[in-house]
Amino acid sequence: MRKVPLSESLRIIARGSANWVAERPIVVSFEVTDACTCYCRHCDHGGPKDTSTNLKPADYRRYMDVLNPCVVQVSGGEPLMRNDLTEIVRNIKSDNGLPYILLVSSWSLMTEERYLELRRAGVDQFSVSLDFPDNRHDEFRGYPGLYQQLDDVIPRCARHGFDDIVLNTCITAANLEEINGAADQAKKWGVNICYSAYSARRTGNRELLPSSPEQLRILDYQLNGIEKRRNGSNFIVSAPTTIEATRRYFETGGAPGCKAGLRFLVVTADGYLQPCSMQFKRYPLDQQARMVEEFTHHNTCDECYVAIRSNLDKSFPKLLKENVARYFSFASNSPGASGGGC
Repeated sequence: MRKVPLSESLRIIARGSANWVAERPIVVSFEVTDACTCYCRHCDHGGPKDTSTNLKPADYRRYMDVLNPCVVQVSGGEPLMRNDLTEIVRNIKSDNGLPYILLVSSWSLMTEERYLELRRAGVDQFSVSLDFPDNRHDEFRGYPGLYQQLDDVIPRCARHGFDDIVLNTCITAANLEEINGAADQAKKWGVNICYSAYSARRTGNRELLPSSPEQLRILDYQLNGIEKRRNGSNFIVSAPTTIEATRRYFETGGAPGCKAGLRFLVVTADGYLQPCSMQFKRYPLDQQARMVEEFTHHNTCDECYVAIRSNLDKSFPKLLKENVARYFSFASNSPGASGGGC
């Protein structure tokens, strides 16, 4: 995974530190549409939705001015369904290079040309969902031909050498035995991979939640294999501490202490603040502090360990140490310097 240049690294750290102290969000997830091309088994979105109340591209500048996160996740639904997505990204990105922008997508609608266009607009990392390293991915997502689409477009985009594509495999009871297979597929395509944990809170389907002794045995075996596959490489983006916390989440059936609404929050497609995508308590833009007081300080939910939470569910010193070591560069950004991919 490429390292962020020194100047941008320092700006991310400075803004994140200030937000941590001021109880402002470090990460904001903009769900730019509820519509989706897929009908995923583990998701509560799916198919066409009313988009008439979606925020316009210029609206996102106002949200950035108020919330001021150092990292933004652009997601959906399927964000690539928005023909004005490039303009949304341009309105989120400021002239100083912040925030660090991740685009979370199934890539069902991605093309090489659009990938390059979105990079130029300001996307720093492309997060691509992958449930199975073969055609079973199509059935799980309810989108025939999706795996073939990924097998075609991901390698072509990866060959540009920007090292900014990260597969995201959500661990479910259905794909437990493919955790390492997904990592092997990432290496084959020349991209990176991270892992997140399924939550039954989203759909109510507990059959997809690994919980039986046999399932937990397979999970242990597979996660141990992930640690062996690192072998000094950073293509597995999930930190070892995150992998271990994910293991505990499935073993214990929950993860208390969530800081949704404080460390991270969601902006819905129609412009309301939510603590997370599975807590439907809506607040106007200017009332994040009220969200923290009414929701975060009294939140007892322990039903998820999704990626946006797992990357922030740590002490501030540990968060800084892991991210400085993995993503941020303190080498010169001059030509020929060692601040490139890691």
